[in-house]
Amino acid sequence: MIPQDLAQRATASPRTVLITGATGGIGGALARVYAEPDRLLVLQGRDGDRLDELAAHCQGQGARVRTRILDLRDRAALVAWLRRLVQEEALDLVIVNAGVNTNVGPDGAGEPWPAVEELIAVNVLAAMATVDAVLPSMRARASGQLALVSSLAGYYGLPMTPSYCASKAAIKAYGEAIRGWLAVEGIRVSVIMPGYVESKMCREMPGPKPFLWSAERAARRIRRGLEHNEARISFPFPLNLGTWFLAVLPAAVSGRILRLLGYRA
Repeated sequence: MIPQDLAQRATASPRTVLITGATGGIGGALARVYAEPDRLLVLQGRDGDRLDELAAHCQGQGARVRTRILDLRDRAALVAWLRRLVQEEALDLVIVNAGVNTNVGPDGAGEPWPAVEELIAVNVLAAMATVDAVLPSMRARASGQLALVSSLAGYYGLPMTPSYCASKAAIKAYGEAIRGWLAVEGIRVSVIMPGYVESKMCREMPGPKPFLWSAERAARRIRRGLEHNEARISFPFPLNLGTWFLAVLPAAVSGRILRLLGYRA
């Protein structure tokens, strides 16, 4: 075990930060928030042009940057890359952020099965594979921090996006479980549960989008929560409270509330 004060300093000011899904709205904002001198950012994404643009911005802020263009559906390639990476760099903070979405369609026809498979491959299997690949090096050092991006949609399933909600509920439960498991080893784990955050994926999501936050505001809130080792970083407050209530109310009542608010297939 490393001394608690050293672990706290490492969490507050990580020297090496890995962000998956860095070309998305939240991922890109997080990269910009963490871009500072004397920090290495390792940024993964699928869009090479956006990744290059983000890297140039972060380097302009004084950070060193390594990038990786990778489709996370290829878990073998993902794991091989991460295993090489942890041999070269001591990752202080790993933000497991990459995600995709699908929905039942405007006529309620249902989610195409190939899209469901892709969603589970990226949102759940790739996320867990990322943790599994980087965790041995953190355990060997008895330090490090994992941040898993779930969603307020993980509290209660929305009729328009059943597979997405299921994937985020899985990540919520997984993150909460490994936090309890790894705490005694000096490894910190936080589950991030955003509401609606401005991004391409958010714009493509059907249904109302109350209390919409900018990606920059969300990134600042996430960084603050990680610095304080919050178990659950959920926002914004009104929507957080509302989705939590949906989970604890009788299902018939929650379903009626969602229909009244316009959340229906």
